[in-house]
Amino acid sequence: MFPIVTVTPHVSSEDRTPQKRFSEVQKERREQAQRTVLIHCPNKISEKKFLKYLCQHGPINNHFFYESFGLYAVVEFCQKESVASLQNVTRTPSLGTEAAIPFRSRCFNLKLKNLSNQTSEQSCVSHSNQSPPSSKKLFELLRDAESIDDQLNTLLKEFQLTEENTKLRYFTCSLIEDIAAAYFPNCAVRPFGSSVNGFGKLGCDLDMFLDLDDIGNFSNQKTLGNFLVEFQVKNVPSERIATQKILSVIGECLDHFGPGCVGVQKILNARCPLVRFSHQASGFQCDLTTNNRIALKSSELLYIYGALDSRVRALVFSIRCWARAHSLTSSIPGAWITNFSLTMMVIFFLQRRSPPILPTLDYLKSIADAEDKCIIEGHNCTFVCDLNRIKPSGNTETLELLLKEFFEYFGNFAFNKNSINIRQGKEQNKPETSPLHIQNPFETSLNISKNVSQSQLQKFVDLARESAWILHQEGNDHPSPSSSQLWGLAALLLPSVAKNMSQAKRKRKKPASERIKNLLESIKSSSTENPTNTNGTRTVSTQA
Repeated sequence: MFPIVTVTPHVSSEDRTPQKRFSEVQKERREQAQRTVLIHCPNKISEKKFLKYLCQHGPINNHFFYESFGLYAVVEFCQKESVASLQNVTRTPSLGTEAAIPFRSRCFNLKLKNLSNQTSEQSCVSHSNQSPPSSKKLFELLRDAESIDDQLNTLLKEFQLTEENTKLRYFTCSLIEDIAAAYFPNCAVRPFGSSVNGFGKLGCDLDMFLDLDDIGNFSNQKTLGNFLVEFQVKNVPSERIATQKILSVIGECLDHFGPGCVGVQKILNARCPLVRFSHQASGFQCDLTTNNRIALKSSELLYIYGALDSRVRALVFSIRCWARAHSLTSSIPGAWITNFSLTMMVIFFLQRRSPPILPTLDYLKSIADAEDKCIIEGHNCTFVCDLNRIKPSGNTETLELLLKEFFEYFGNFAFNKNSINIRQGKEQNKPETSPLHIQNPFETSLNISKNVSQSQLQKFVDLARESAWILHQEGNDHPSPSSSQLWGLAALLLPSVAKNMSQAKRKRKKPASERIKNLLESIKSSSTENPTNTNGTRTVSTQA
């Protein structure tokens, strides 16, 4: 998972510390999860006695408490053997008239033998936050920030996945892996998407896939001699049918045997068959697919882009939050722009800066070595995996400038004829008639924004122009700290601001978006006559 750190300004190559590969992080997190247990605790509990009791089974690496339908503790032991030791002294509950399914999981209920002693000695247990801030709290934080740069970094800090939330996500995948391993030993359940790519926010869904690729892969030692041994298997007409059968069985197991797995839906006829369920103890809405390796590779690519420059994640989080505030995105499938599309647009925009803040995917492919080569289902997914081999950008533009110019750039983008392509980092003629065309970085014949309607795209363009205009109107005139007035990014997150501005201006002859476009162009012209340095927050430019 992306490191959870305090947000700092972008750094030079001399100050940059070596970063772990995505695969290394995934491996470490998975191993941590396999040594971890989840314990439903009494509300009144002594943390000291709780840890002393568990230490009987082995040393504890770390732990934390959180609230979700009660008090839970996530405990990571130093060795996997400690988990087995705890399981060996755990009993199946007796439920009176009901019958318990004796499933040996890593989820436990802890009960107090003597409630009175515990109550008198209870200590205060600190809880880890698993939810994003309320709108009121967010607006207060943004209002009190020192600058727009500070606002963007504050929003990132408040919304990004915490270390504890990340551990809980990998642990949940590990629990599902335990169930799947009963049928498919040596399988792995891997998280992908927002949970691991560095762009996930607190409360986002948990996407995972059942990885069966390592099953049946044999080493050279097994092929010595004159014989080749193969497993006897069932044959089905197609890969899709095999996927449907596997997910159907896993879905049944989750429904009948998975502790805390509720609302299980087997959506097997979708383009990508999946099992959807809620995991009560963690609070995650989960989607399980199989062998979705291209999606995992896309997660790795975003992880790399987010790790290359601290401005990337700050800008993406703020643009996504802005889009959500204005109903440009939705959790319900439809004609809306997706978060993935918005992230691709930000990456493309940062590739177009001068000098570029992010490299193109083709460049990352060009510096890859033999170890990085990756072909998935006939698609070339090769790019350099070692972050430390990618030269940092020399661009020093502020987040304030980048936010303004993102809105201006896409407020004036020729969506009617051009497509967005992060492989080459330049505008290209659209190969199809969809209102918005963003090329899939690996399956290059696909448009990841094919679902977006013309009306939704126009809404995005209008709001982008109006947001750029609001920021230009503000200039350097930020309210005093004692003022309750919202400004900068906070002003852009108020749905009524752009809406009221549009309604007032539509009463005039020229449409609001067109007049804002003309005003921005006039500001651009005057800025061209009086240019500032690369750090100047008053500079307005759309140069590539």
